[in-house]
Order: sequence, then structure tokens, then C-alpha cells
Amino acid sequence: MRKPLFTGSGVAIVTPFTTDTVDLHTLGKLLDFQLENGTDAVIVCGTTGEASTMTYGERMRTIEYCVDHVNGRVPVIAGSGSNSTEVAIALSRDAQRAGADGLLVVTPYYNKATQTGLVRHYTAIADAVEKPVILYDVPSRTGVTIAPETYAELAKHPNINGVKEAGSNFSNIQKTRNLCPTDFSIWSGNDDETAPICLLGGVGVISVAANVVPEQMHRLTELCLAGDFAAAGKLQLHLKALCDALFCEVNPIPVKTALDLLGWNAGPLRLPLCEPSEANRERIRKTLVKYGLLTE
Repeated sequence: MRKPLFTGSGVAIVTPFTTDTVDLHTLGKLLDFQLENGTDAVIVCGTTGEASTMTYGERMRTIEYCVDHVNGRVPVIAGSGSNSTEVAIALSRDAQRAGADGLLVVTPYYNKATQTGLVRHYTAIADAVEKPVILYDVPSRTGVTIAPETYAELAKHPNINGVKEAGSNFSNIQKTRNLCPTDFSIWSGNDDETAPICLLGGVGVISVAANVVPEQMHRLTELCLAGDFAAAGKLQLHLKALCDALFCEVNPIPVKTALDLLGWNAGPLRLPLCEPSEANRERIRKTLVKYGLLTE
């Protein structure tokens, strides 16, 4: 019987940069903020962490730093996906050696693999490591959707722990839950879908909003996992405007902007990402004020 790699709210943590490298000092402060406010897992070097713009060495140093700093207090899960199976295997093995508790592996983008190709891709990665693998379905970025029947096939692999589901297809989520064993975990990949996915048997969220409101996202999943969906629904609705503002441009542009407005000095975005429009920056600022996170 597989246990979920974590339950609750896992933060998809940003990567703070200087002009030329990763700002590990600021990352440490961000990690402390997360741990002090109830975050249940740290997901490092994922989409929100701008991993696709980092060098191989930067990614491994960042994963190692997170592992050392967190020091076993919560699981550290490393993004190790690629559109090349060979590269994804290498990243996954090195992240495992760096001490990551698990691996988050996005569908191979650009190639647009078939469902058979996805099974072979993920099986090859899961065969190459000992740590649990979380699949990552995010068709808005990759152009590929994992079918429920493919989840059912991949769920047979003992190293595949579950999926971060960001496809916003609730029919497929229901089919997946019905086709897969109960120990195949589903995490919401979209903050504003956390409660609905948990209602369908999900075990939590891998959250962008938790960078800004870790305590509230932890509380949301806590209510869901306790079965109090009336209270969870109210909190989900309360957080909706914040979630929308944090996705008013391509992630992680808004959340890094929000962190900078809050004084965290998350540093520059790396090209091809850039600062938001002035209108969206003002929207983010006003939303932070509305939620009592920032004063006028």
C-alpha cells in the first residue's frame, strides 16, 4: 500500500535570483517562512521555480540547499522533468542523490507524445530511481494530456506515487479516481481547484499561492482532509480573487511580483519571462492590500 508522498499544502516555491545566480540566502528565508506557517511539503525547481531557465548545476545546488535547510521537517520534492527521457532520468537520479524525498516529473513538452509514449517515458524514469515519482499533468503548458486510462496503467508501477493534476478536466479526474487504486494520490495543481479536487478524493495541493499565504493554503487542505467541505468551500471562495491575481500573467511572474511587493526581494525573473504590465502590477498590489497582506 503506497502512502502519499505528502498530504496537505505543498508550496511550489519560487527561486530567488540575483543578476547572475540563485540567491540561496533569500531562499533560506522563504523556506523558513513556509515552515513556520504550516506548509506540508516543499516542491523545488518546478515551473514556479523557473527551472527551465536554470543551469544543471544551479538546479542541483538549489535542490541540495533545500534538502539541507529543511532538514527532514517536511518532504522536499524536486522537479526533474524534461522533454527528453534521457535528460529526465539524469535529473531524477541526481535529484535523488541530492537528497530529495520525491520527484515531480512534468509530461514531455513540445514532443507531444502519444499515450503509449507517456507510459514508456514515465516507466523508464520510475525504473531508474528509488524515490517516489509524482506525475505532472499541465496541458496548458505542454500540449499533452494524460488520459485516465494512462494513469491506470502507470499506477501499476510501485514508484509512481500519484499526479499533480492541473488539467482542469473534472470529468477526467473522476474517471482517474474510478480507474486507479485508492493509493494512487491526486494533488490539485491549481490553487482555485483545491477543494473540488479534494472532494473527489484528492489529498492536497501543490500551490503557487502558498508562496504568499502558506497558512491559509494549509488551512484549506486541512479542512478538506477533515471532510469539512462547507468551511473549505467558504475559504476557497474567499481566496479566489487572490488566486486569480496570482495568475493574471504567466506563472511565476505575478507571484514573484507579489513577493517583491511584500518585501521578500525574490529578485529578477529570467528571460523569456519578464516583469508584468503596469496594470497587472497594480492589480496584484491592490489584491494584496485587499487581503490585508500589504498596507496602502
